[in-house]
Amino acid sequence: MVHDAHGAARAEDSGPTGLRLAPGQSSPTPGPDEDLPRDRTQAILEATKQVAALLKQKEHRFALAGSVAAYGHGVSGRLQHDVDFCVLREDADAVAATLREGGLTVHHAPEDWLLKARCLGQSVDIIFELADRPVTAELLARAWELPVDSVRMPVLSPTDLLVSLLKAFSEHHCDFGAVLPIARSLREKVDWQEVRRTCGDRPMPAAFLFLLERLDVIDAESGQRAESPKEQP
Repeated sequence: MVHDAHGAARAEDSGPTGLRLAPGQSSPTPGPDEDLPRDRTQAILEATKQVAALLKQKEHRFALAGSVAAYGHGVSGRLQHDVDFCVLREDADAVAATLREGGLTVHHAPEDWLLKARCLGQSVDIIFELADRPVTAELLARAWELPVDSVRMPVLSPTDLLVSLLKAFSEHHCDFGAVLPIARSLREKVDWQEVRRTCGDRPMPAAFLFLLERLDVIDAESGQRAESPKEQP
């Protein structure tokens, strides 16, 4: 998920815990593991495509987020965690019904900003808030229509994706290493002024932006490159 880290990194889970079934949802019958892709990245992509297809069929408003959104924008690397989809809070019940009709198990999480589902053995987060910001129609309207492993779907814009990842940094979860390759890959597509305006006043995002400046990934805010300290003779 991306609410407390944008989906950049977290320990793998073996299934939902501390959750309850959504109303009208019966306990699932486990499917054969041999039907699942052996590669974790491909398993996550297959789950992504299946959920997106269900949402598209019923014309739900949504956008792919998190590490799989970065993959959709061309960021290379292995996918190791869950799938994140942004939807409007007012659409959550209808989205849950669509996923249940498609054979997925849908759970209410203890947090009130998402639903959890399981698809092809993978965890799927249906998110109503993205790093403490409500998902809005404007956010979804800015999404880019991209092919994700051959299936076209709305994907968070590069700027919104970086904002969501940086705003999720905190004293308790601040994995710069997971987000750095995403920032490097998308740097030409991101409105860095908007990123600074939206989250640059927070300590952890500000520190990450300074790191990007020192690595020459982005320009310094003043328009001048940050100078490296001179070597002592």
